[in-house]
Amino acid sequence: MNPATVLRGLTLALAASTLSLGACSDSKPDASASSSGSGGGDSGEKASYVIGVVAKSQINPVFKAARVGAEDAGADLSEKYGIDVQIRWQTPNTEDAQQQAQYVEQLVNSGVDGIAISCIDANLLTDVLKDAVERGIAVMTFDSDAPASGRMAYYGVDDKAAGAEVMRQLAIVLDGEGQVAVLAGNQAATNLQSRVAGVLEEAKNYEGIPEPRVYYHKETAAEAAAQMLQVQTANPSITGWALVGGWPLYTDNALDGIHEHAKVVSLDPLPLPLEYLKKGQVQVLVGQPYYGWGYESVTYIVEKIHNAKNPPSEFIYADFDVVTPDNVEQFEGQWNDWLTRTPAVP
Repeated sequence: MNPATVLRGLTLALAASTLSLGACSDSKPDASASSSGSGGGDSGEKASYVIGVVAKSQINPVFKAARVGAEDAGADLSEKYGIDVQIRWQTPNTEDAQQQAQYVEQLVNSGVDGIAISCIDANLLTDVLKDAVERGIAVMTFDSDAPASGRMAYYGVDDKAAGAEVMRQLAIVLDGEGQVAVLAGNQAATNLQSRVAGVLEEAKNYEGIPEPRVYYHKETAAEAAAQMLQVQTANPSITGWALVGGWPLYTDNALDGIHEHAKVVSLDPLPLPLEYLKKGQVQVLVGQPYYGWGYESVTYIVEKIHNAKNPPSEFIYADFDVVTPDNVEQFEGQWNDWLTRTPAVP
């Protein structure tokens, strides 16, 4: 079944049980004073909500899928409840935690009703998110959390379990022995820290695999690929790579000089990574709910501000997909839709 269809089906089922429209004013008494015109009071006007979505970068395809999900959720919820849900996309072109913080401040000052964010640096963003929460804004994190920020919930995979799955799949293709390196992205990101921890913990289960070494880098395709090649060249004994993000696979020929010597298992079955899998340069890809990051986060926010309905828990974990040459085709069509769709908002 198409993962996007499953995500949307689950979301609509979640939203099926709602409270009355009057609960909105109970959950957010000052909503009618916001610039979005939330609530509508006794005038009979349609309730209107503005949800800011702050992803890590414009150039990362996973966040393009999240944007589509957020916009679809806004449209679906607007139709379902007879309201107007607007998505305000505020995302840096490339990873910049300081710019994320500035965007959050701008969204708060403009009077948005909710914010969904994937945090580049939880330490830097915690205070501005706390301020948003204290000012009555519903905050969700997705993909990468800021657990001390007061946000109402996090949505995404269990990152430690995802890292463990990457290592487990790599151990299978290595027949339980070999020297493993971990490509780990931004050292300050809490989601990546958890994935690395999962890799290292799972590696302890294999006597033939010594403790992997971890390598951090800026999260661009060029820098990730250069890091891999540099490490592989300096350490020819490496026979396996565990990628806790698919960064180098977002460009062509990234594994030249690597795939000839080592097996590769990575997160993120995106279009280009899927091509690496089909060519045999990557053995397994582990997927996350990219579309759901946007769709589910916006849905939980709107349920909170419109229906006073809290998320089911503080940590809402989605399943991850394991993609091999046997099932690669089913993951290709959805990306064609997500990446070619024209954004509904600037």
